[in-house]
Formats: sequence, C-alpha cells, structure tokens
Amino acid sequence: MTAFTDRDLDILRRLAGRMIPASAEYGVPGADDEAIFADIVRTLAPAAGTLSPLPARLADAEPDAADPALRPILTAVMLCYYRDDRVLVSLGVEPRPPFPKGFEVEEGDWSLLDPVRARPRLWRDAGRM
Repeated sequence: MTAFTDRDLDILRRLAGRMIPASAEYGVPGADDEAIFADIVRTLAPAAGTLSPLPARLADAEPDAADPALRPILTAVMLCYYRDDRVLVSLGVEPRPPFPKGFEVEEGDWSLLDPVRARPRLWRDAGRM
C-alpha cells in the first residue's frame, strides 16, 4: 500500500515512460513497464508522503530535471530500470548478483588519482576534538 493516489501513479508512470521509453530496436521495455514501474513505486513508497504533491505539479508542466524535488523520482526510475533482468541482458550483462562470482573490472590508470592524493588532508582525526 502506498500513499500515492491513482492520479499520482498515473502521472509517475507517464513520466517514467517519457524518461526511458521502450525500444523495439533494442528489445527493451520502457520504465513504464508493469514490473519496472512496480519496482519504482516500491522504491519510492517510503518517501510517498513527501513526494505526493510532486506528481500533481508534473501533470501540468514539463518536468525540469534540475528541480531538486524531482531527483528522488529520477534516481528511482534509473535504478529500477537498470536492475531489470531484461535490460541487463540487452546490455550484455549477466543478470545476477555481483557476489560470489564477482565481475571482471578492467585495470585502469591509477595515475588519474594523483591530483586527489596531492590534495591536503580534508579530515581531522576522530581522537582530537
């Protein structure tokens, strides 16, 4: 059970579908797909009380991705979409948990971290107050 109204859910579904539409070319569903959208709603459910005025606002205007109030919805849509098995398979990623097998990570250029290592310390020891 969520605190979203039917109207909120309809608006969120349309927004998700506009953000990530289905693609016949790549054989992937859109973010408004039944299973993906159910995951989005479950993910957003704990924040439904604070988000519920937002869908009504989105119904009448084109959403602005820079709107900080929209960030939880954008994040949930992307997270839920890219954890769907069908989407992972279309990207050539085996749909499984990363452990215990792990995933192969290509060795990178560690010298890219040199500017970060050269920065002064940004923290203080917890023992000193």
